[in-house]
Amino acid sequence: MITKNPSPASKVNKFKEYARRITEHHFGTRPRRIGFKPSGLTNFVFGVSHKDGDFIVRISPEAAALNLFIKEQWAQKAAQKAGVPTAEILEVGSSVVPVPYMVTRHVEGETATSHPKRSEILRELGSLAAKINGIRTKGFGSTFDWSNNLLSRNDSWKSYLQNEFNFEAKLDVLEDLRVATPRQTRLLRKTFKDAAGMNARSALNHGDLRLKNVLADREGKITALLDWGSAISNLAPHWEFSLALHDLGIDEKQHFIEGYGIKPKQLADAAPLVKAFNMLNYIPEIERAAREKDKTALDRIKARFSGIFDLYSVV
Repeated sequence: MITKNPSPASKVNKFKEYARRITEHHFGTRPRRIGFKPSGLTNFVFGVSHKDGDFIVRISPEAAALNLFIKEQWAQKAAQKAGVPTAEILEVGSSVVPVPYMVTRHVEGETATSHPKRSEILRELGSLAAKINGIRTKGFGSTFDWSNNLLSRNDSWKSYLQNEFNFEAKLDVLEDLRVATPRQTRLLRKTFKDAAGMNARSALNHGDLRLKNVLADREGKITALLDWGSAISNLAPHWEFSLALHDLGIDEKQHFIEGYGIKPKQLADAAPLVKAFNMLNYIPEIERAAREKDKTALDRIKARFSGIFDLYSVV
């Protein structure tokens, strides 16, 4: 489970100096102003004002994040070509400072989470999701076209489900901790085994199309989709829907779906796997709650899995 970086002042100042060095190296002169943005969860994020424009500098304290930044760069470029608004990535590297960094051009807009025109934004977001999912990729999982690695690549959908997503191990967690009923676990196992036999086509998925990652102008027009760190080559729209629809109310789900343009029959066919992905995406939180003996969190998840919040169907 990702927790917010406490960002003590001394650490912020250290990474602020990194941001100054990065800016001066790439733009030739010192920035006019650098402001820390405490919204970052795993990275140190700074807004930089320079005579050449306004920029965002993201710096990760983890060396392994360089691959994530390179993946984001590839995914955003592919999305831009498909007509999806993203922040322009100007540089990714780790040579100027001893940790990975990314420099992007600043995009005007406000985070869409509390925007008064959420309905319009969600409909457009669904439309943009369809464009992203229309981008063909090779292989399944986190290692795909952006990387030249071969040994960590899943060439088949079945291999991804079994090895990278590891659905069997996740189902074992549900069984061992009794978070789902035995019948639910059996149905989930059947859903994934049936899915493994599909002749699946891989496509780009943003992997976190939630309003917190959307910038929009005052009129509700989306100006950029942010945070492509969860981008993945996967079955679409199944994976995308399992994450994008998770936080939304029923009306908001419908706005997104209408924008996506999927037909009712296609949505009905996709629904079992979308639900299965959604349930197993809880595994990290279930394991955390079990480890910390957080009974309240486990009970909440059990209640969700029981279906008591589903007010729109009779099983």
